[in-house]
Amino acid sequence: MNIFFIFLIAFFSSFNALAQTPNAIKQDFQAVIWALSCTSCHGTDGKAEGVGLHIAGRKPDELHKMLLDYKSGKRQGTIMHQHAKGYSDSELKRIAIYFSEVK
Repeated sequence: MNIFFIFLIAFFSSFNALAQTPNAIKQDFQAVIWALSCTSCHGTDGKAEGVGLHIAGRKPDELHKMLLDYKSGKRQGTIMHQHAKGYSDSELKRIAIYFSEVK
């Protein structure tokens, strides 16, 4: 029974630690989930090896514009235009921010 209480204390303490974490280092976990679909072409964390475009660490506005251009058809690609159309503009912005913060 004591182990259960220790687990509960540790579990709820983790919420307190997260609440005290500065917003700058909290990740947008939904954007991380969306970004997983990018890894097959752009590599783990957007660090492509081979023919895929390396997108990690680029400026967020640059990435967002590229995604919007794919979505609107201004920019052509093999599959990117289809991927981009599956997200709202604000979701694409969050994905762009995620990849811009990858070092």
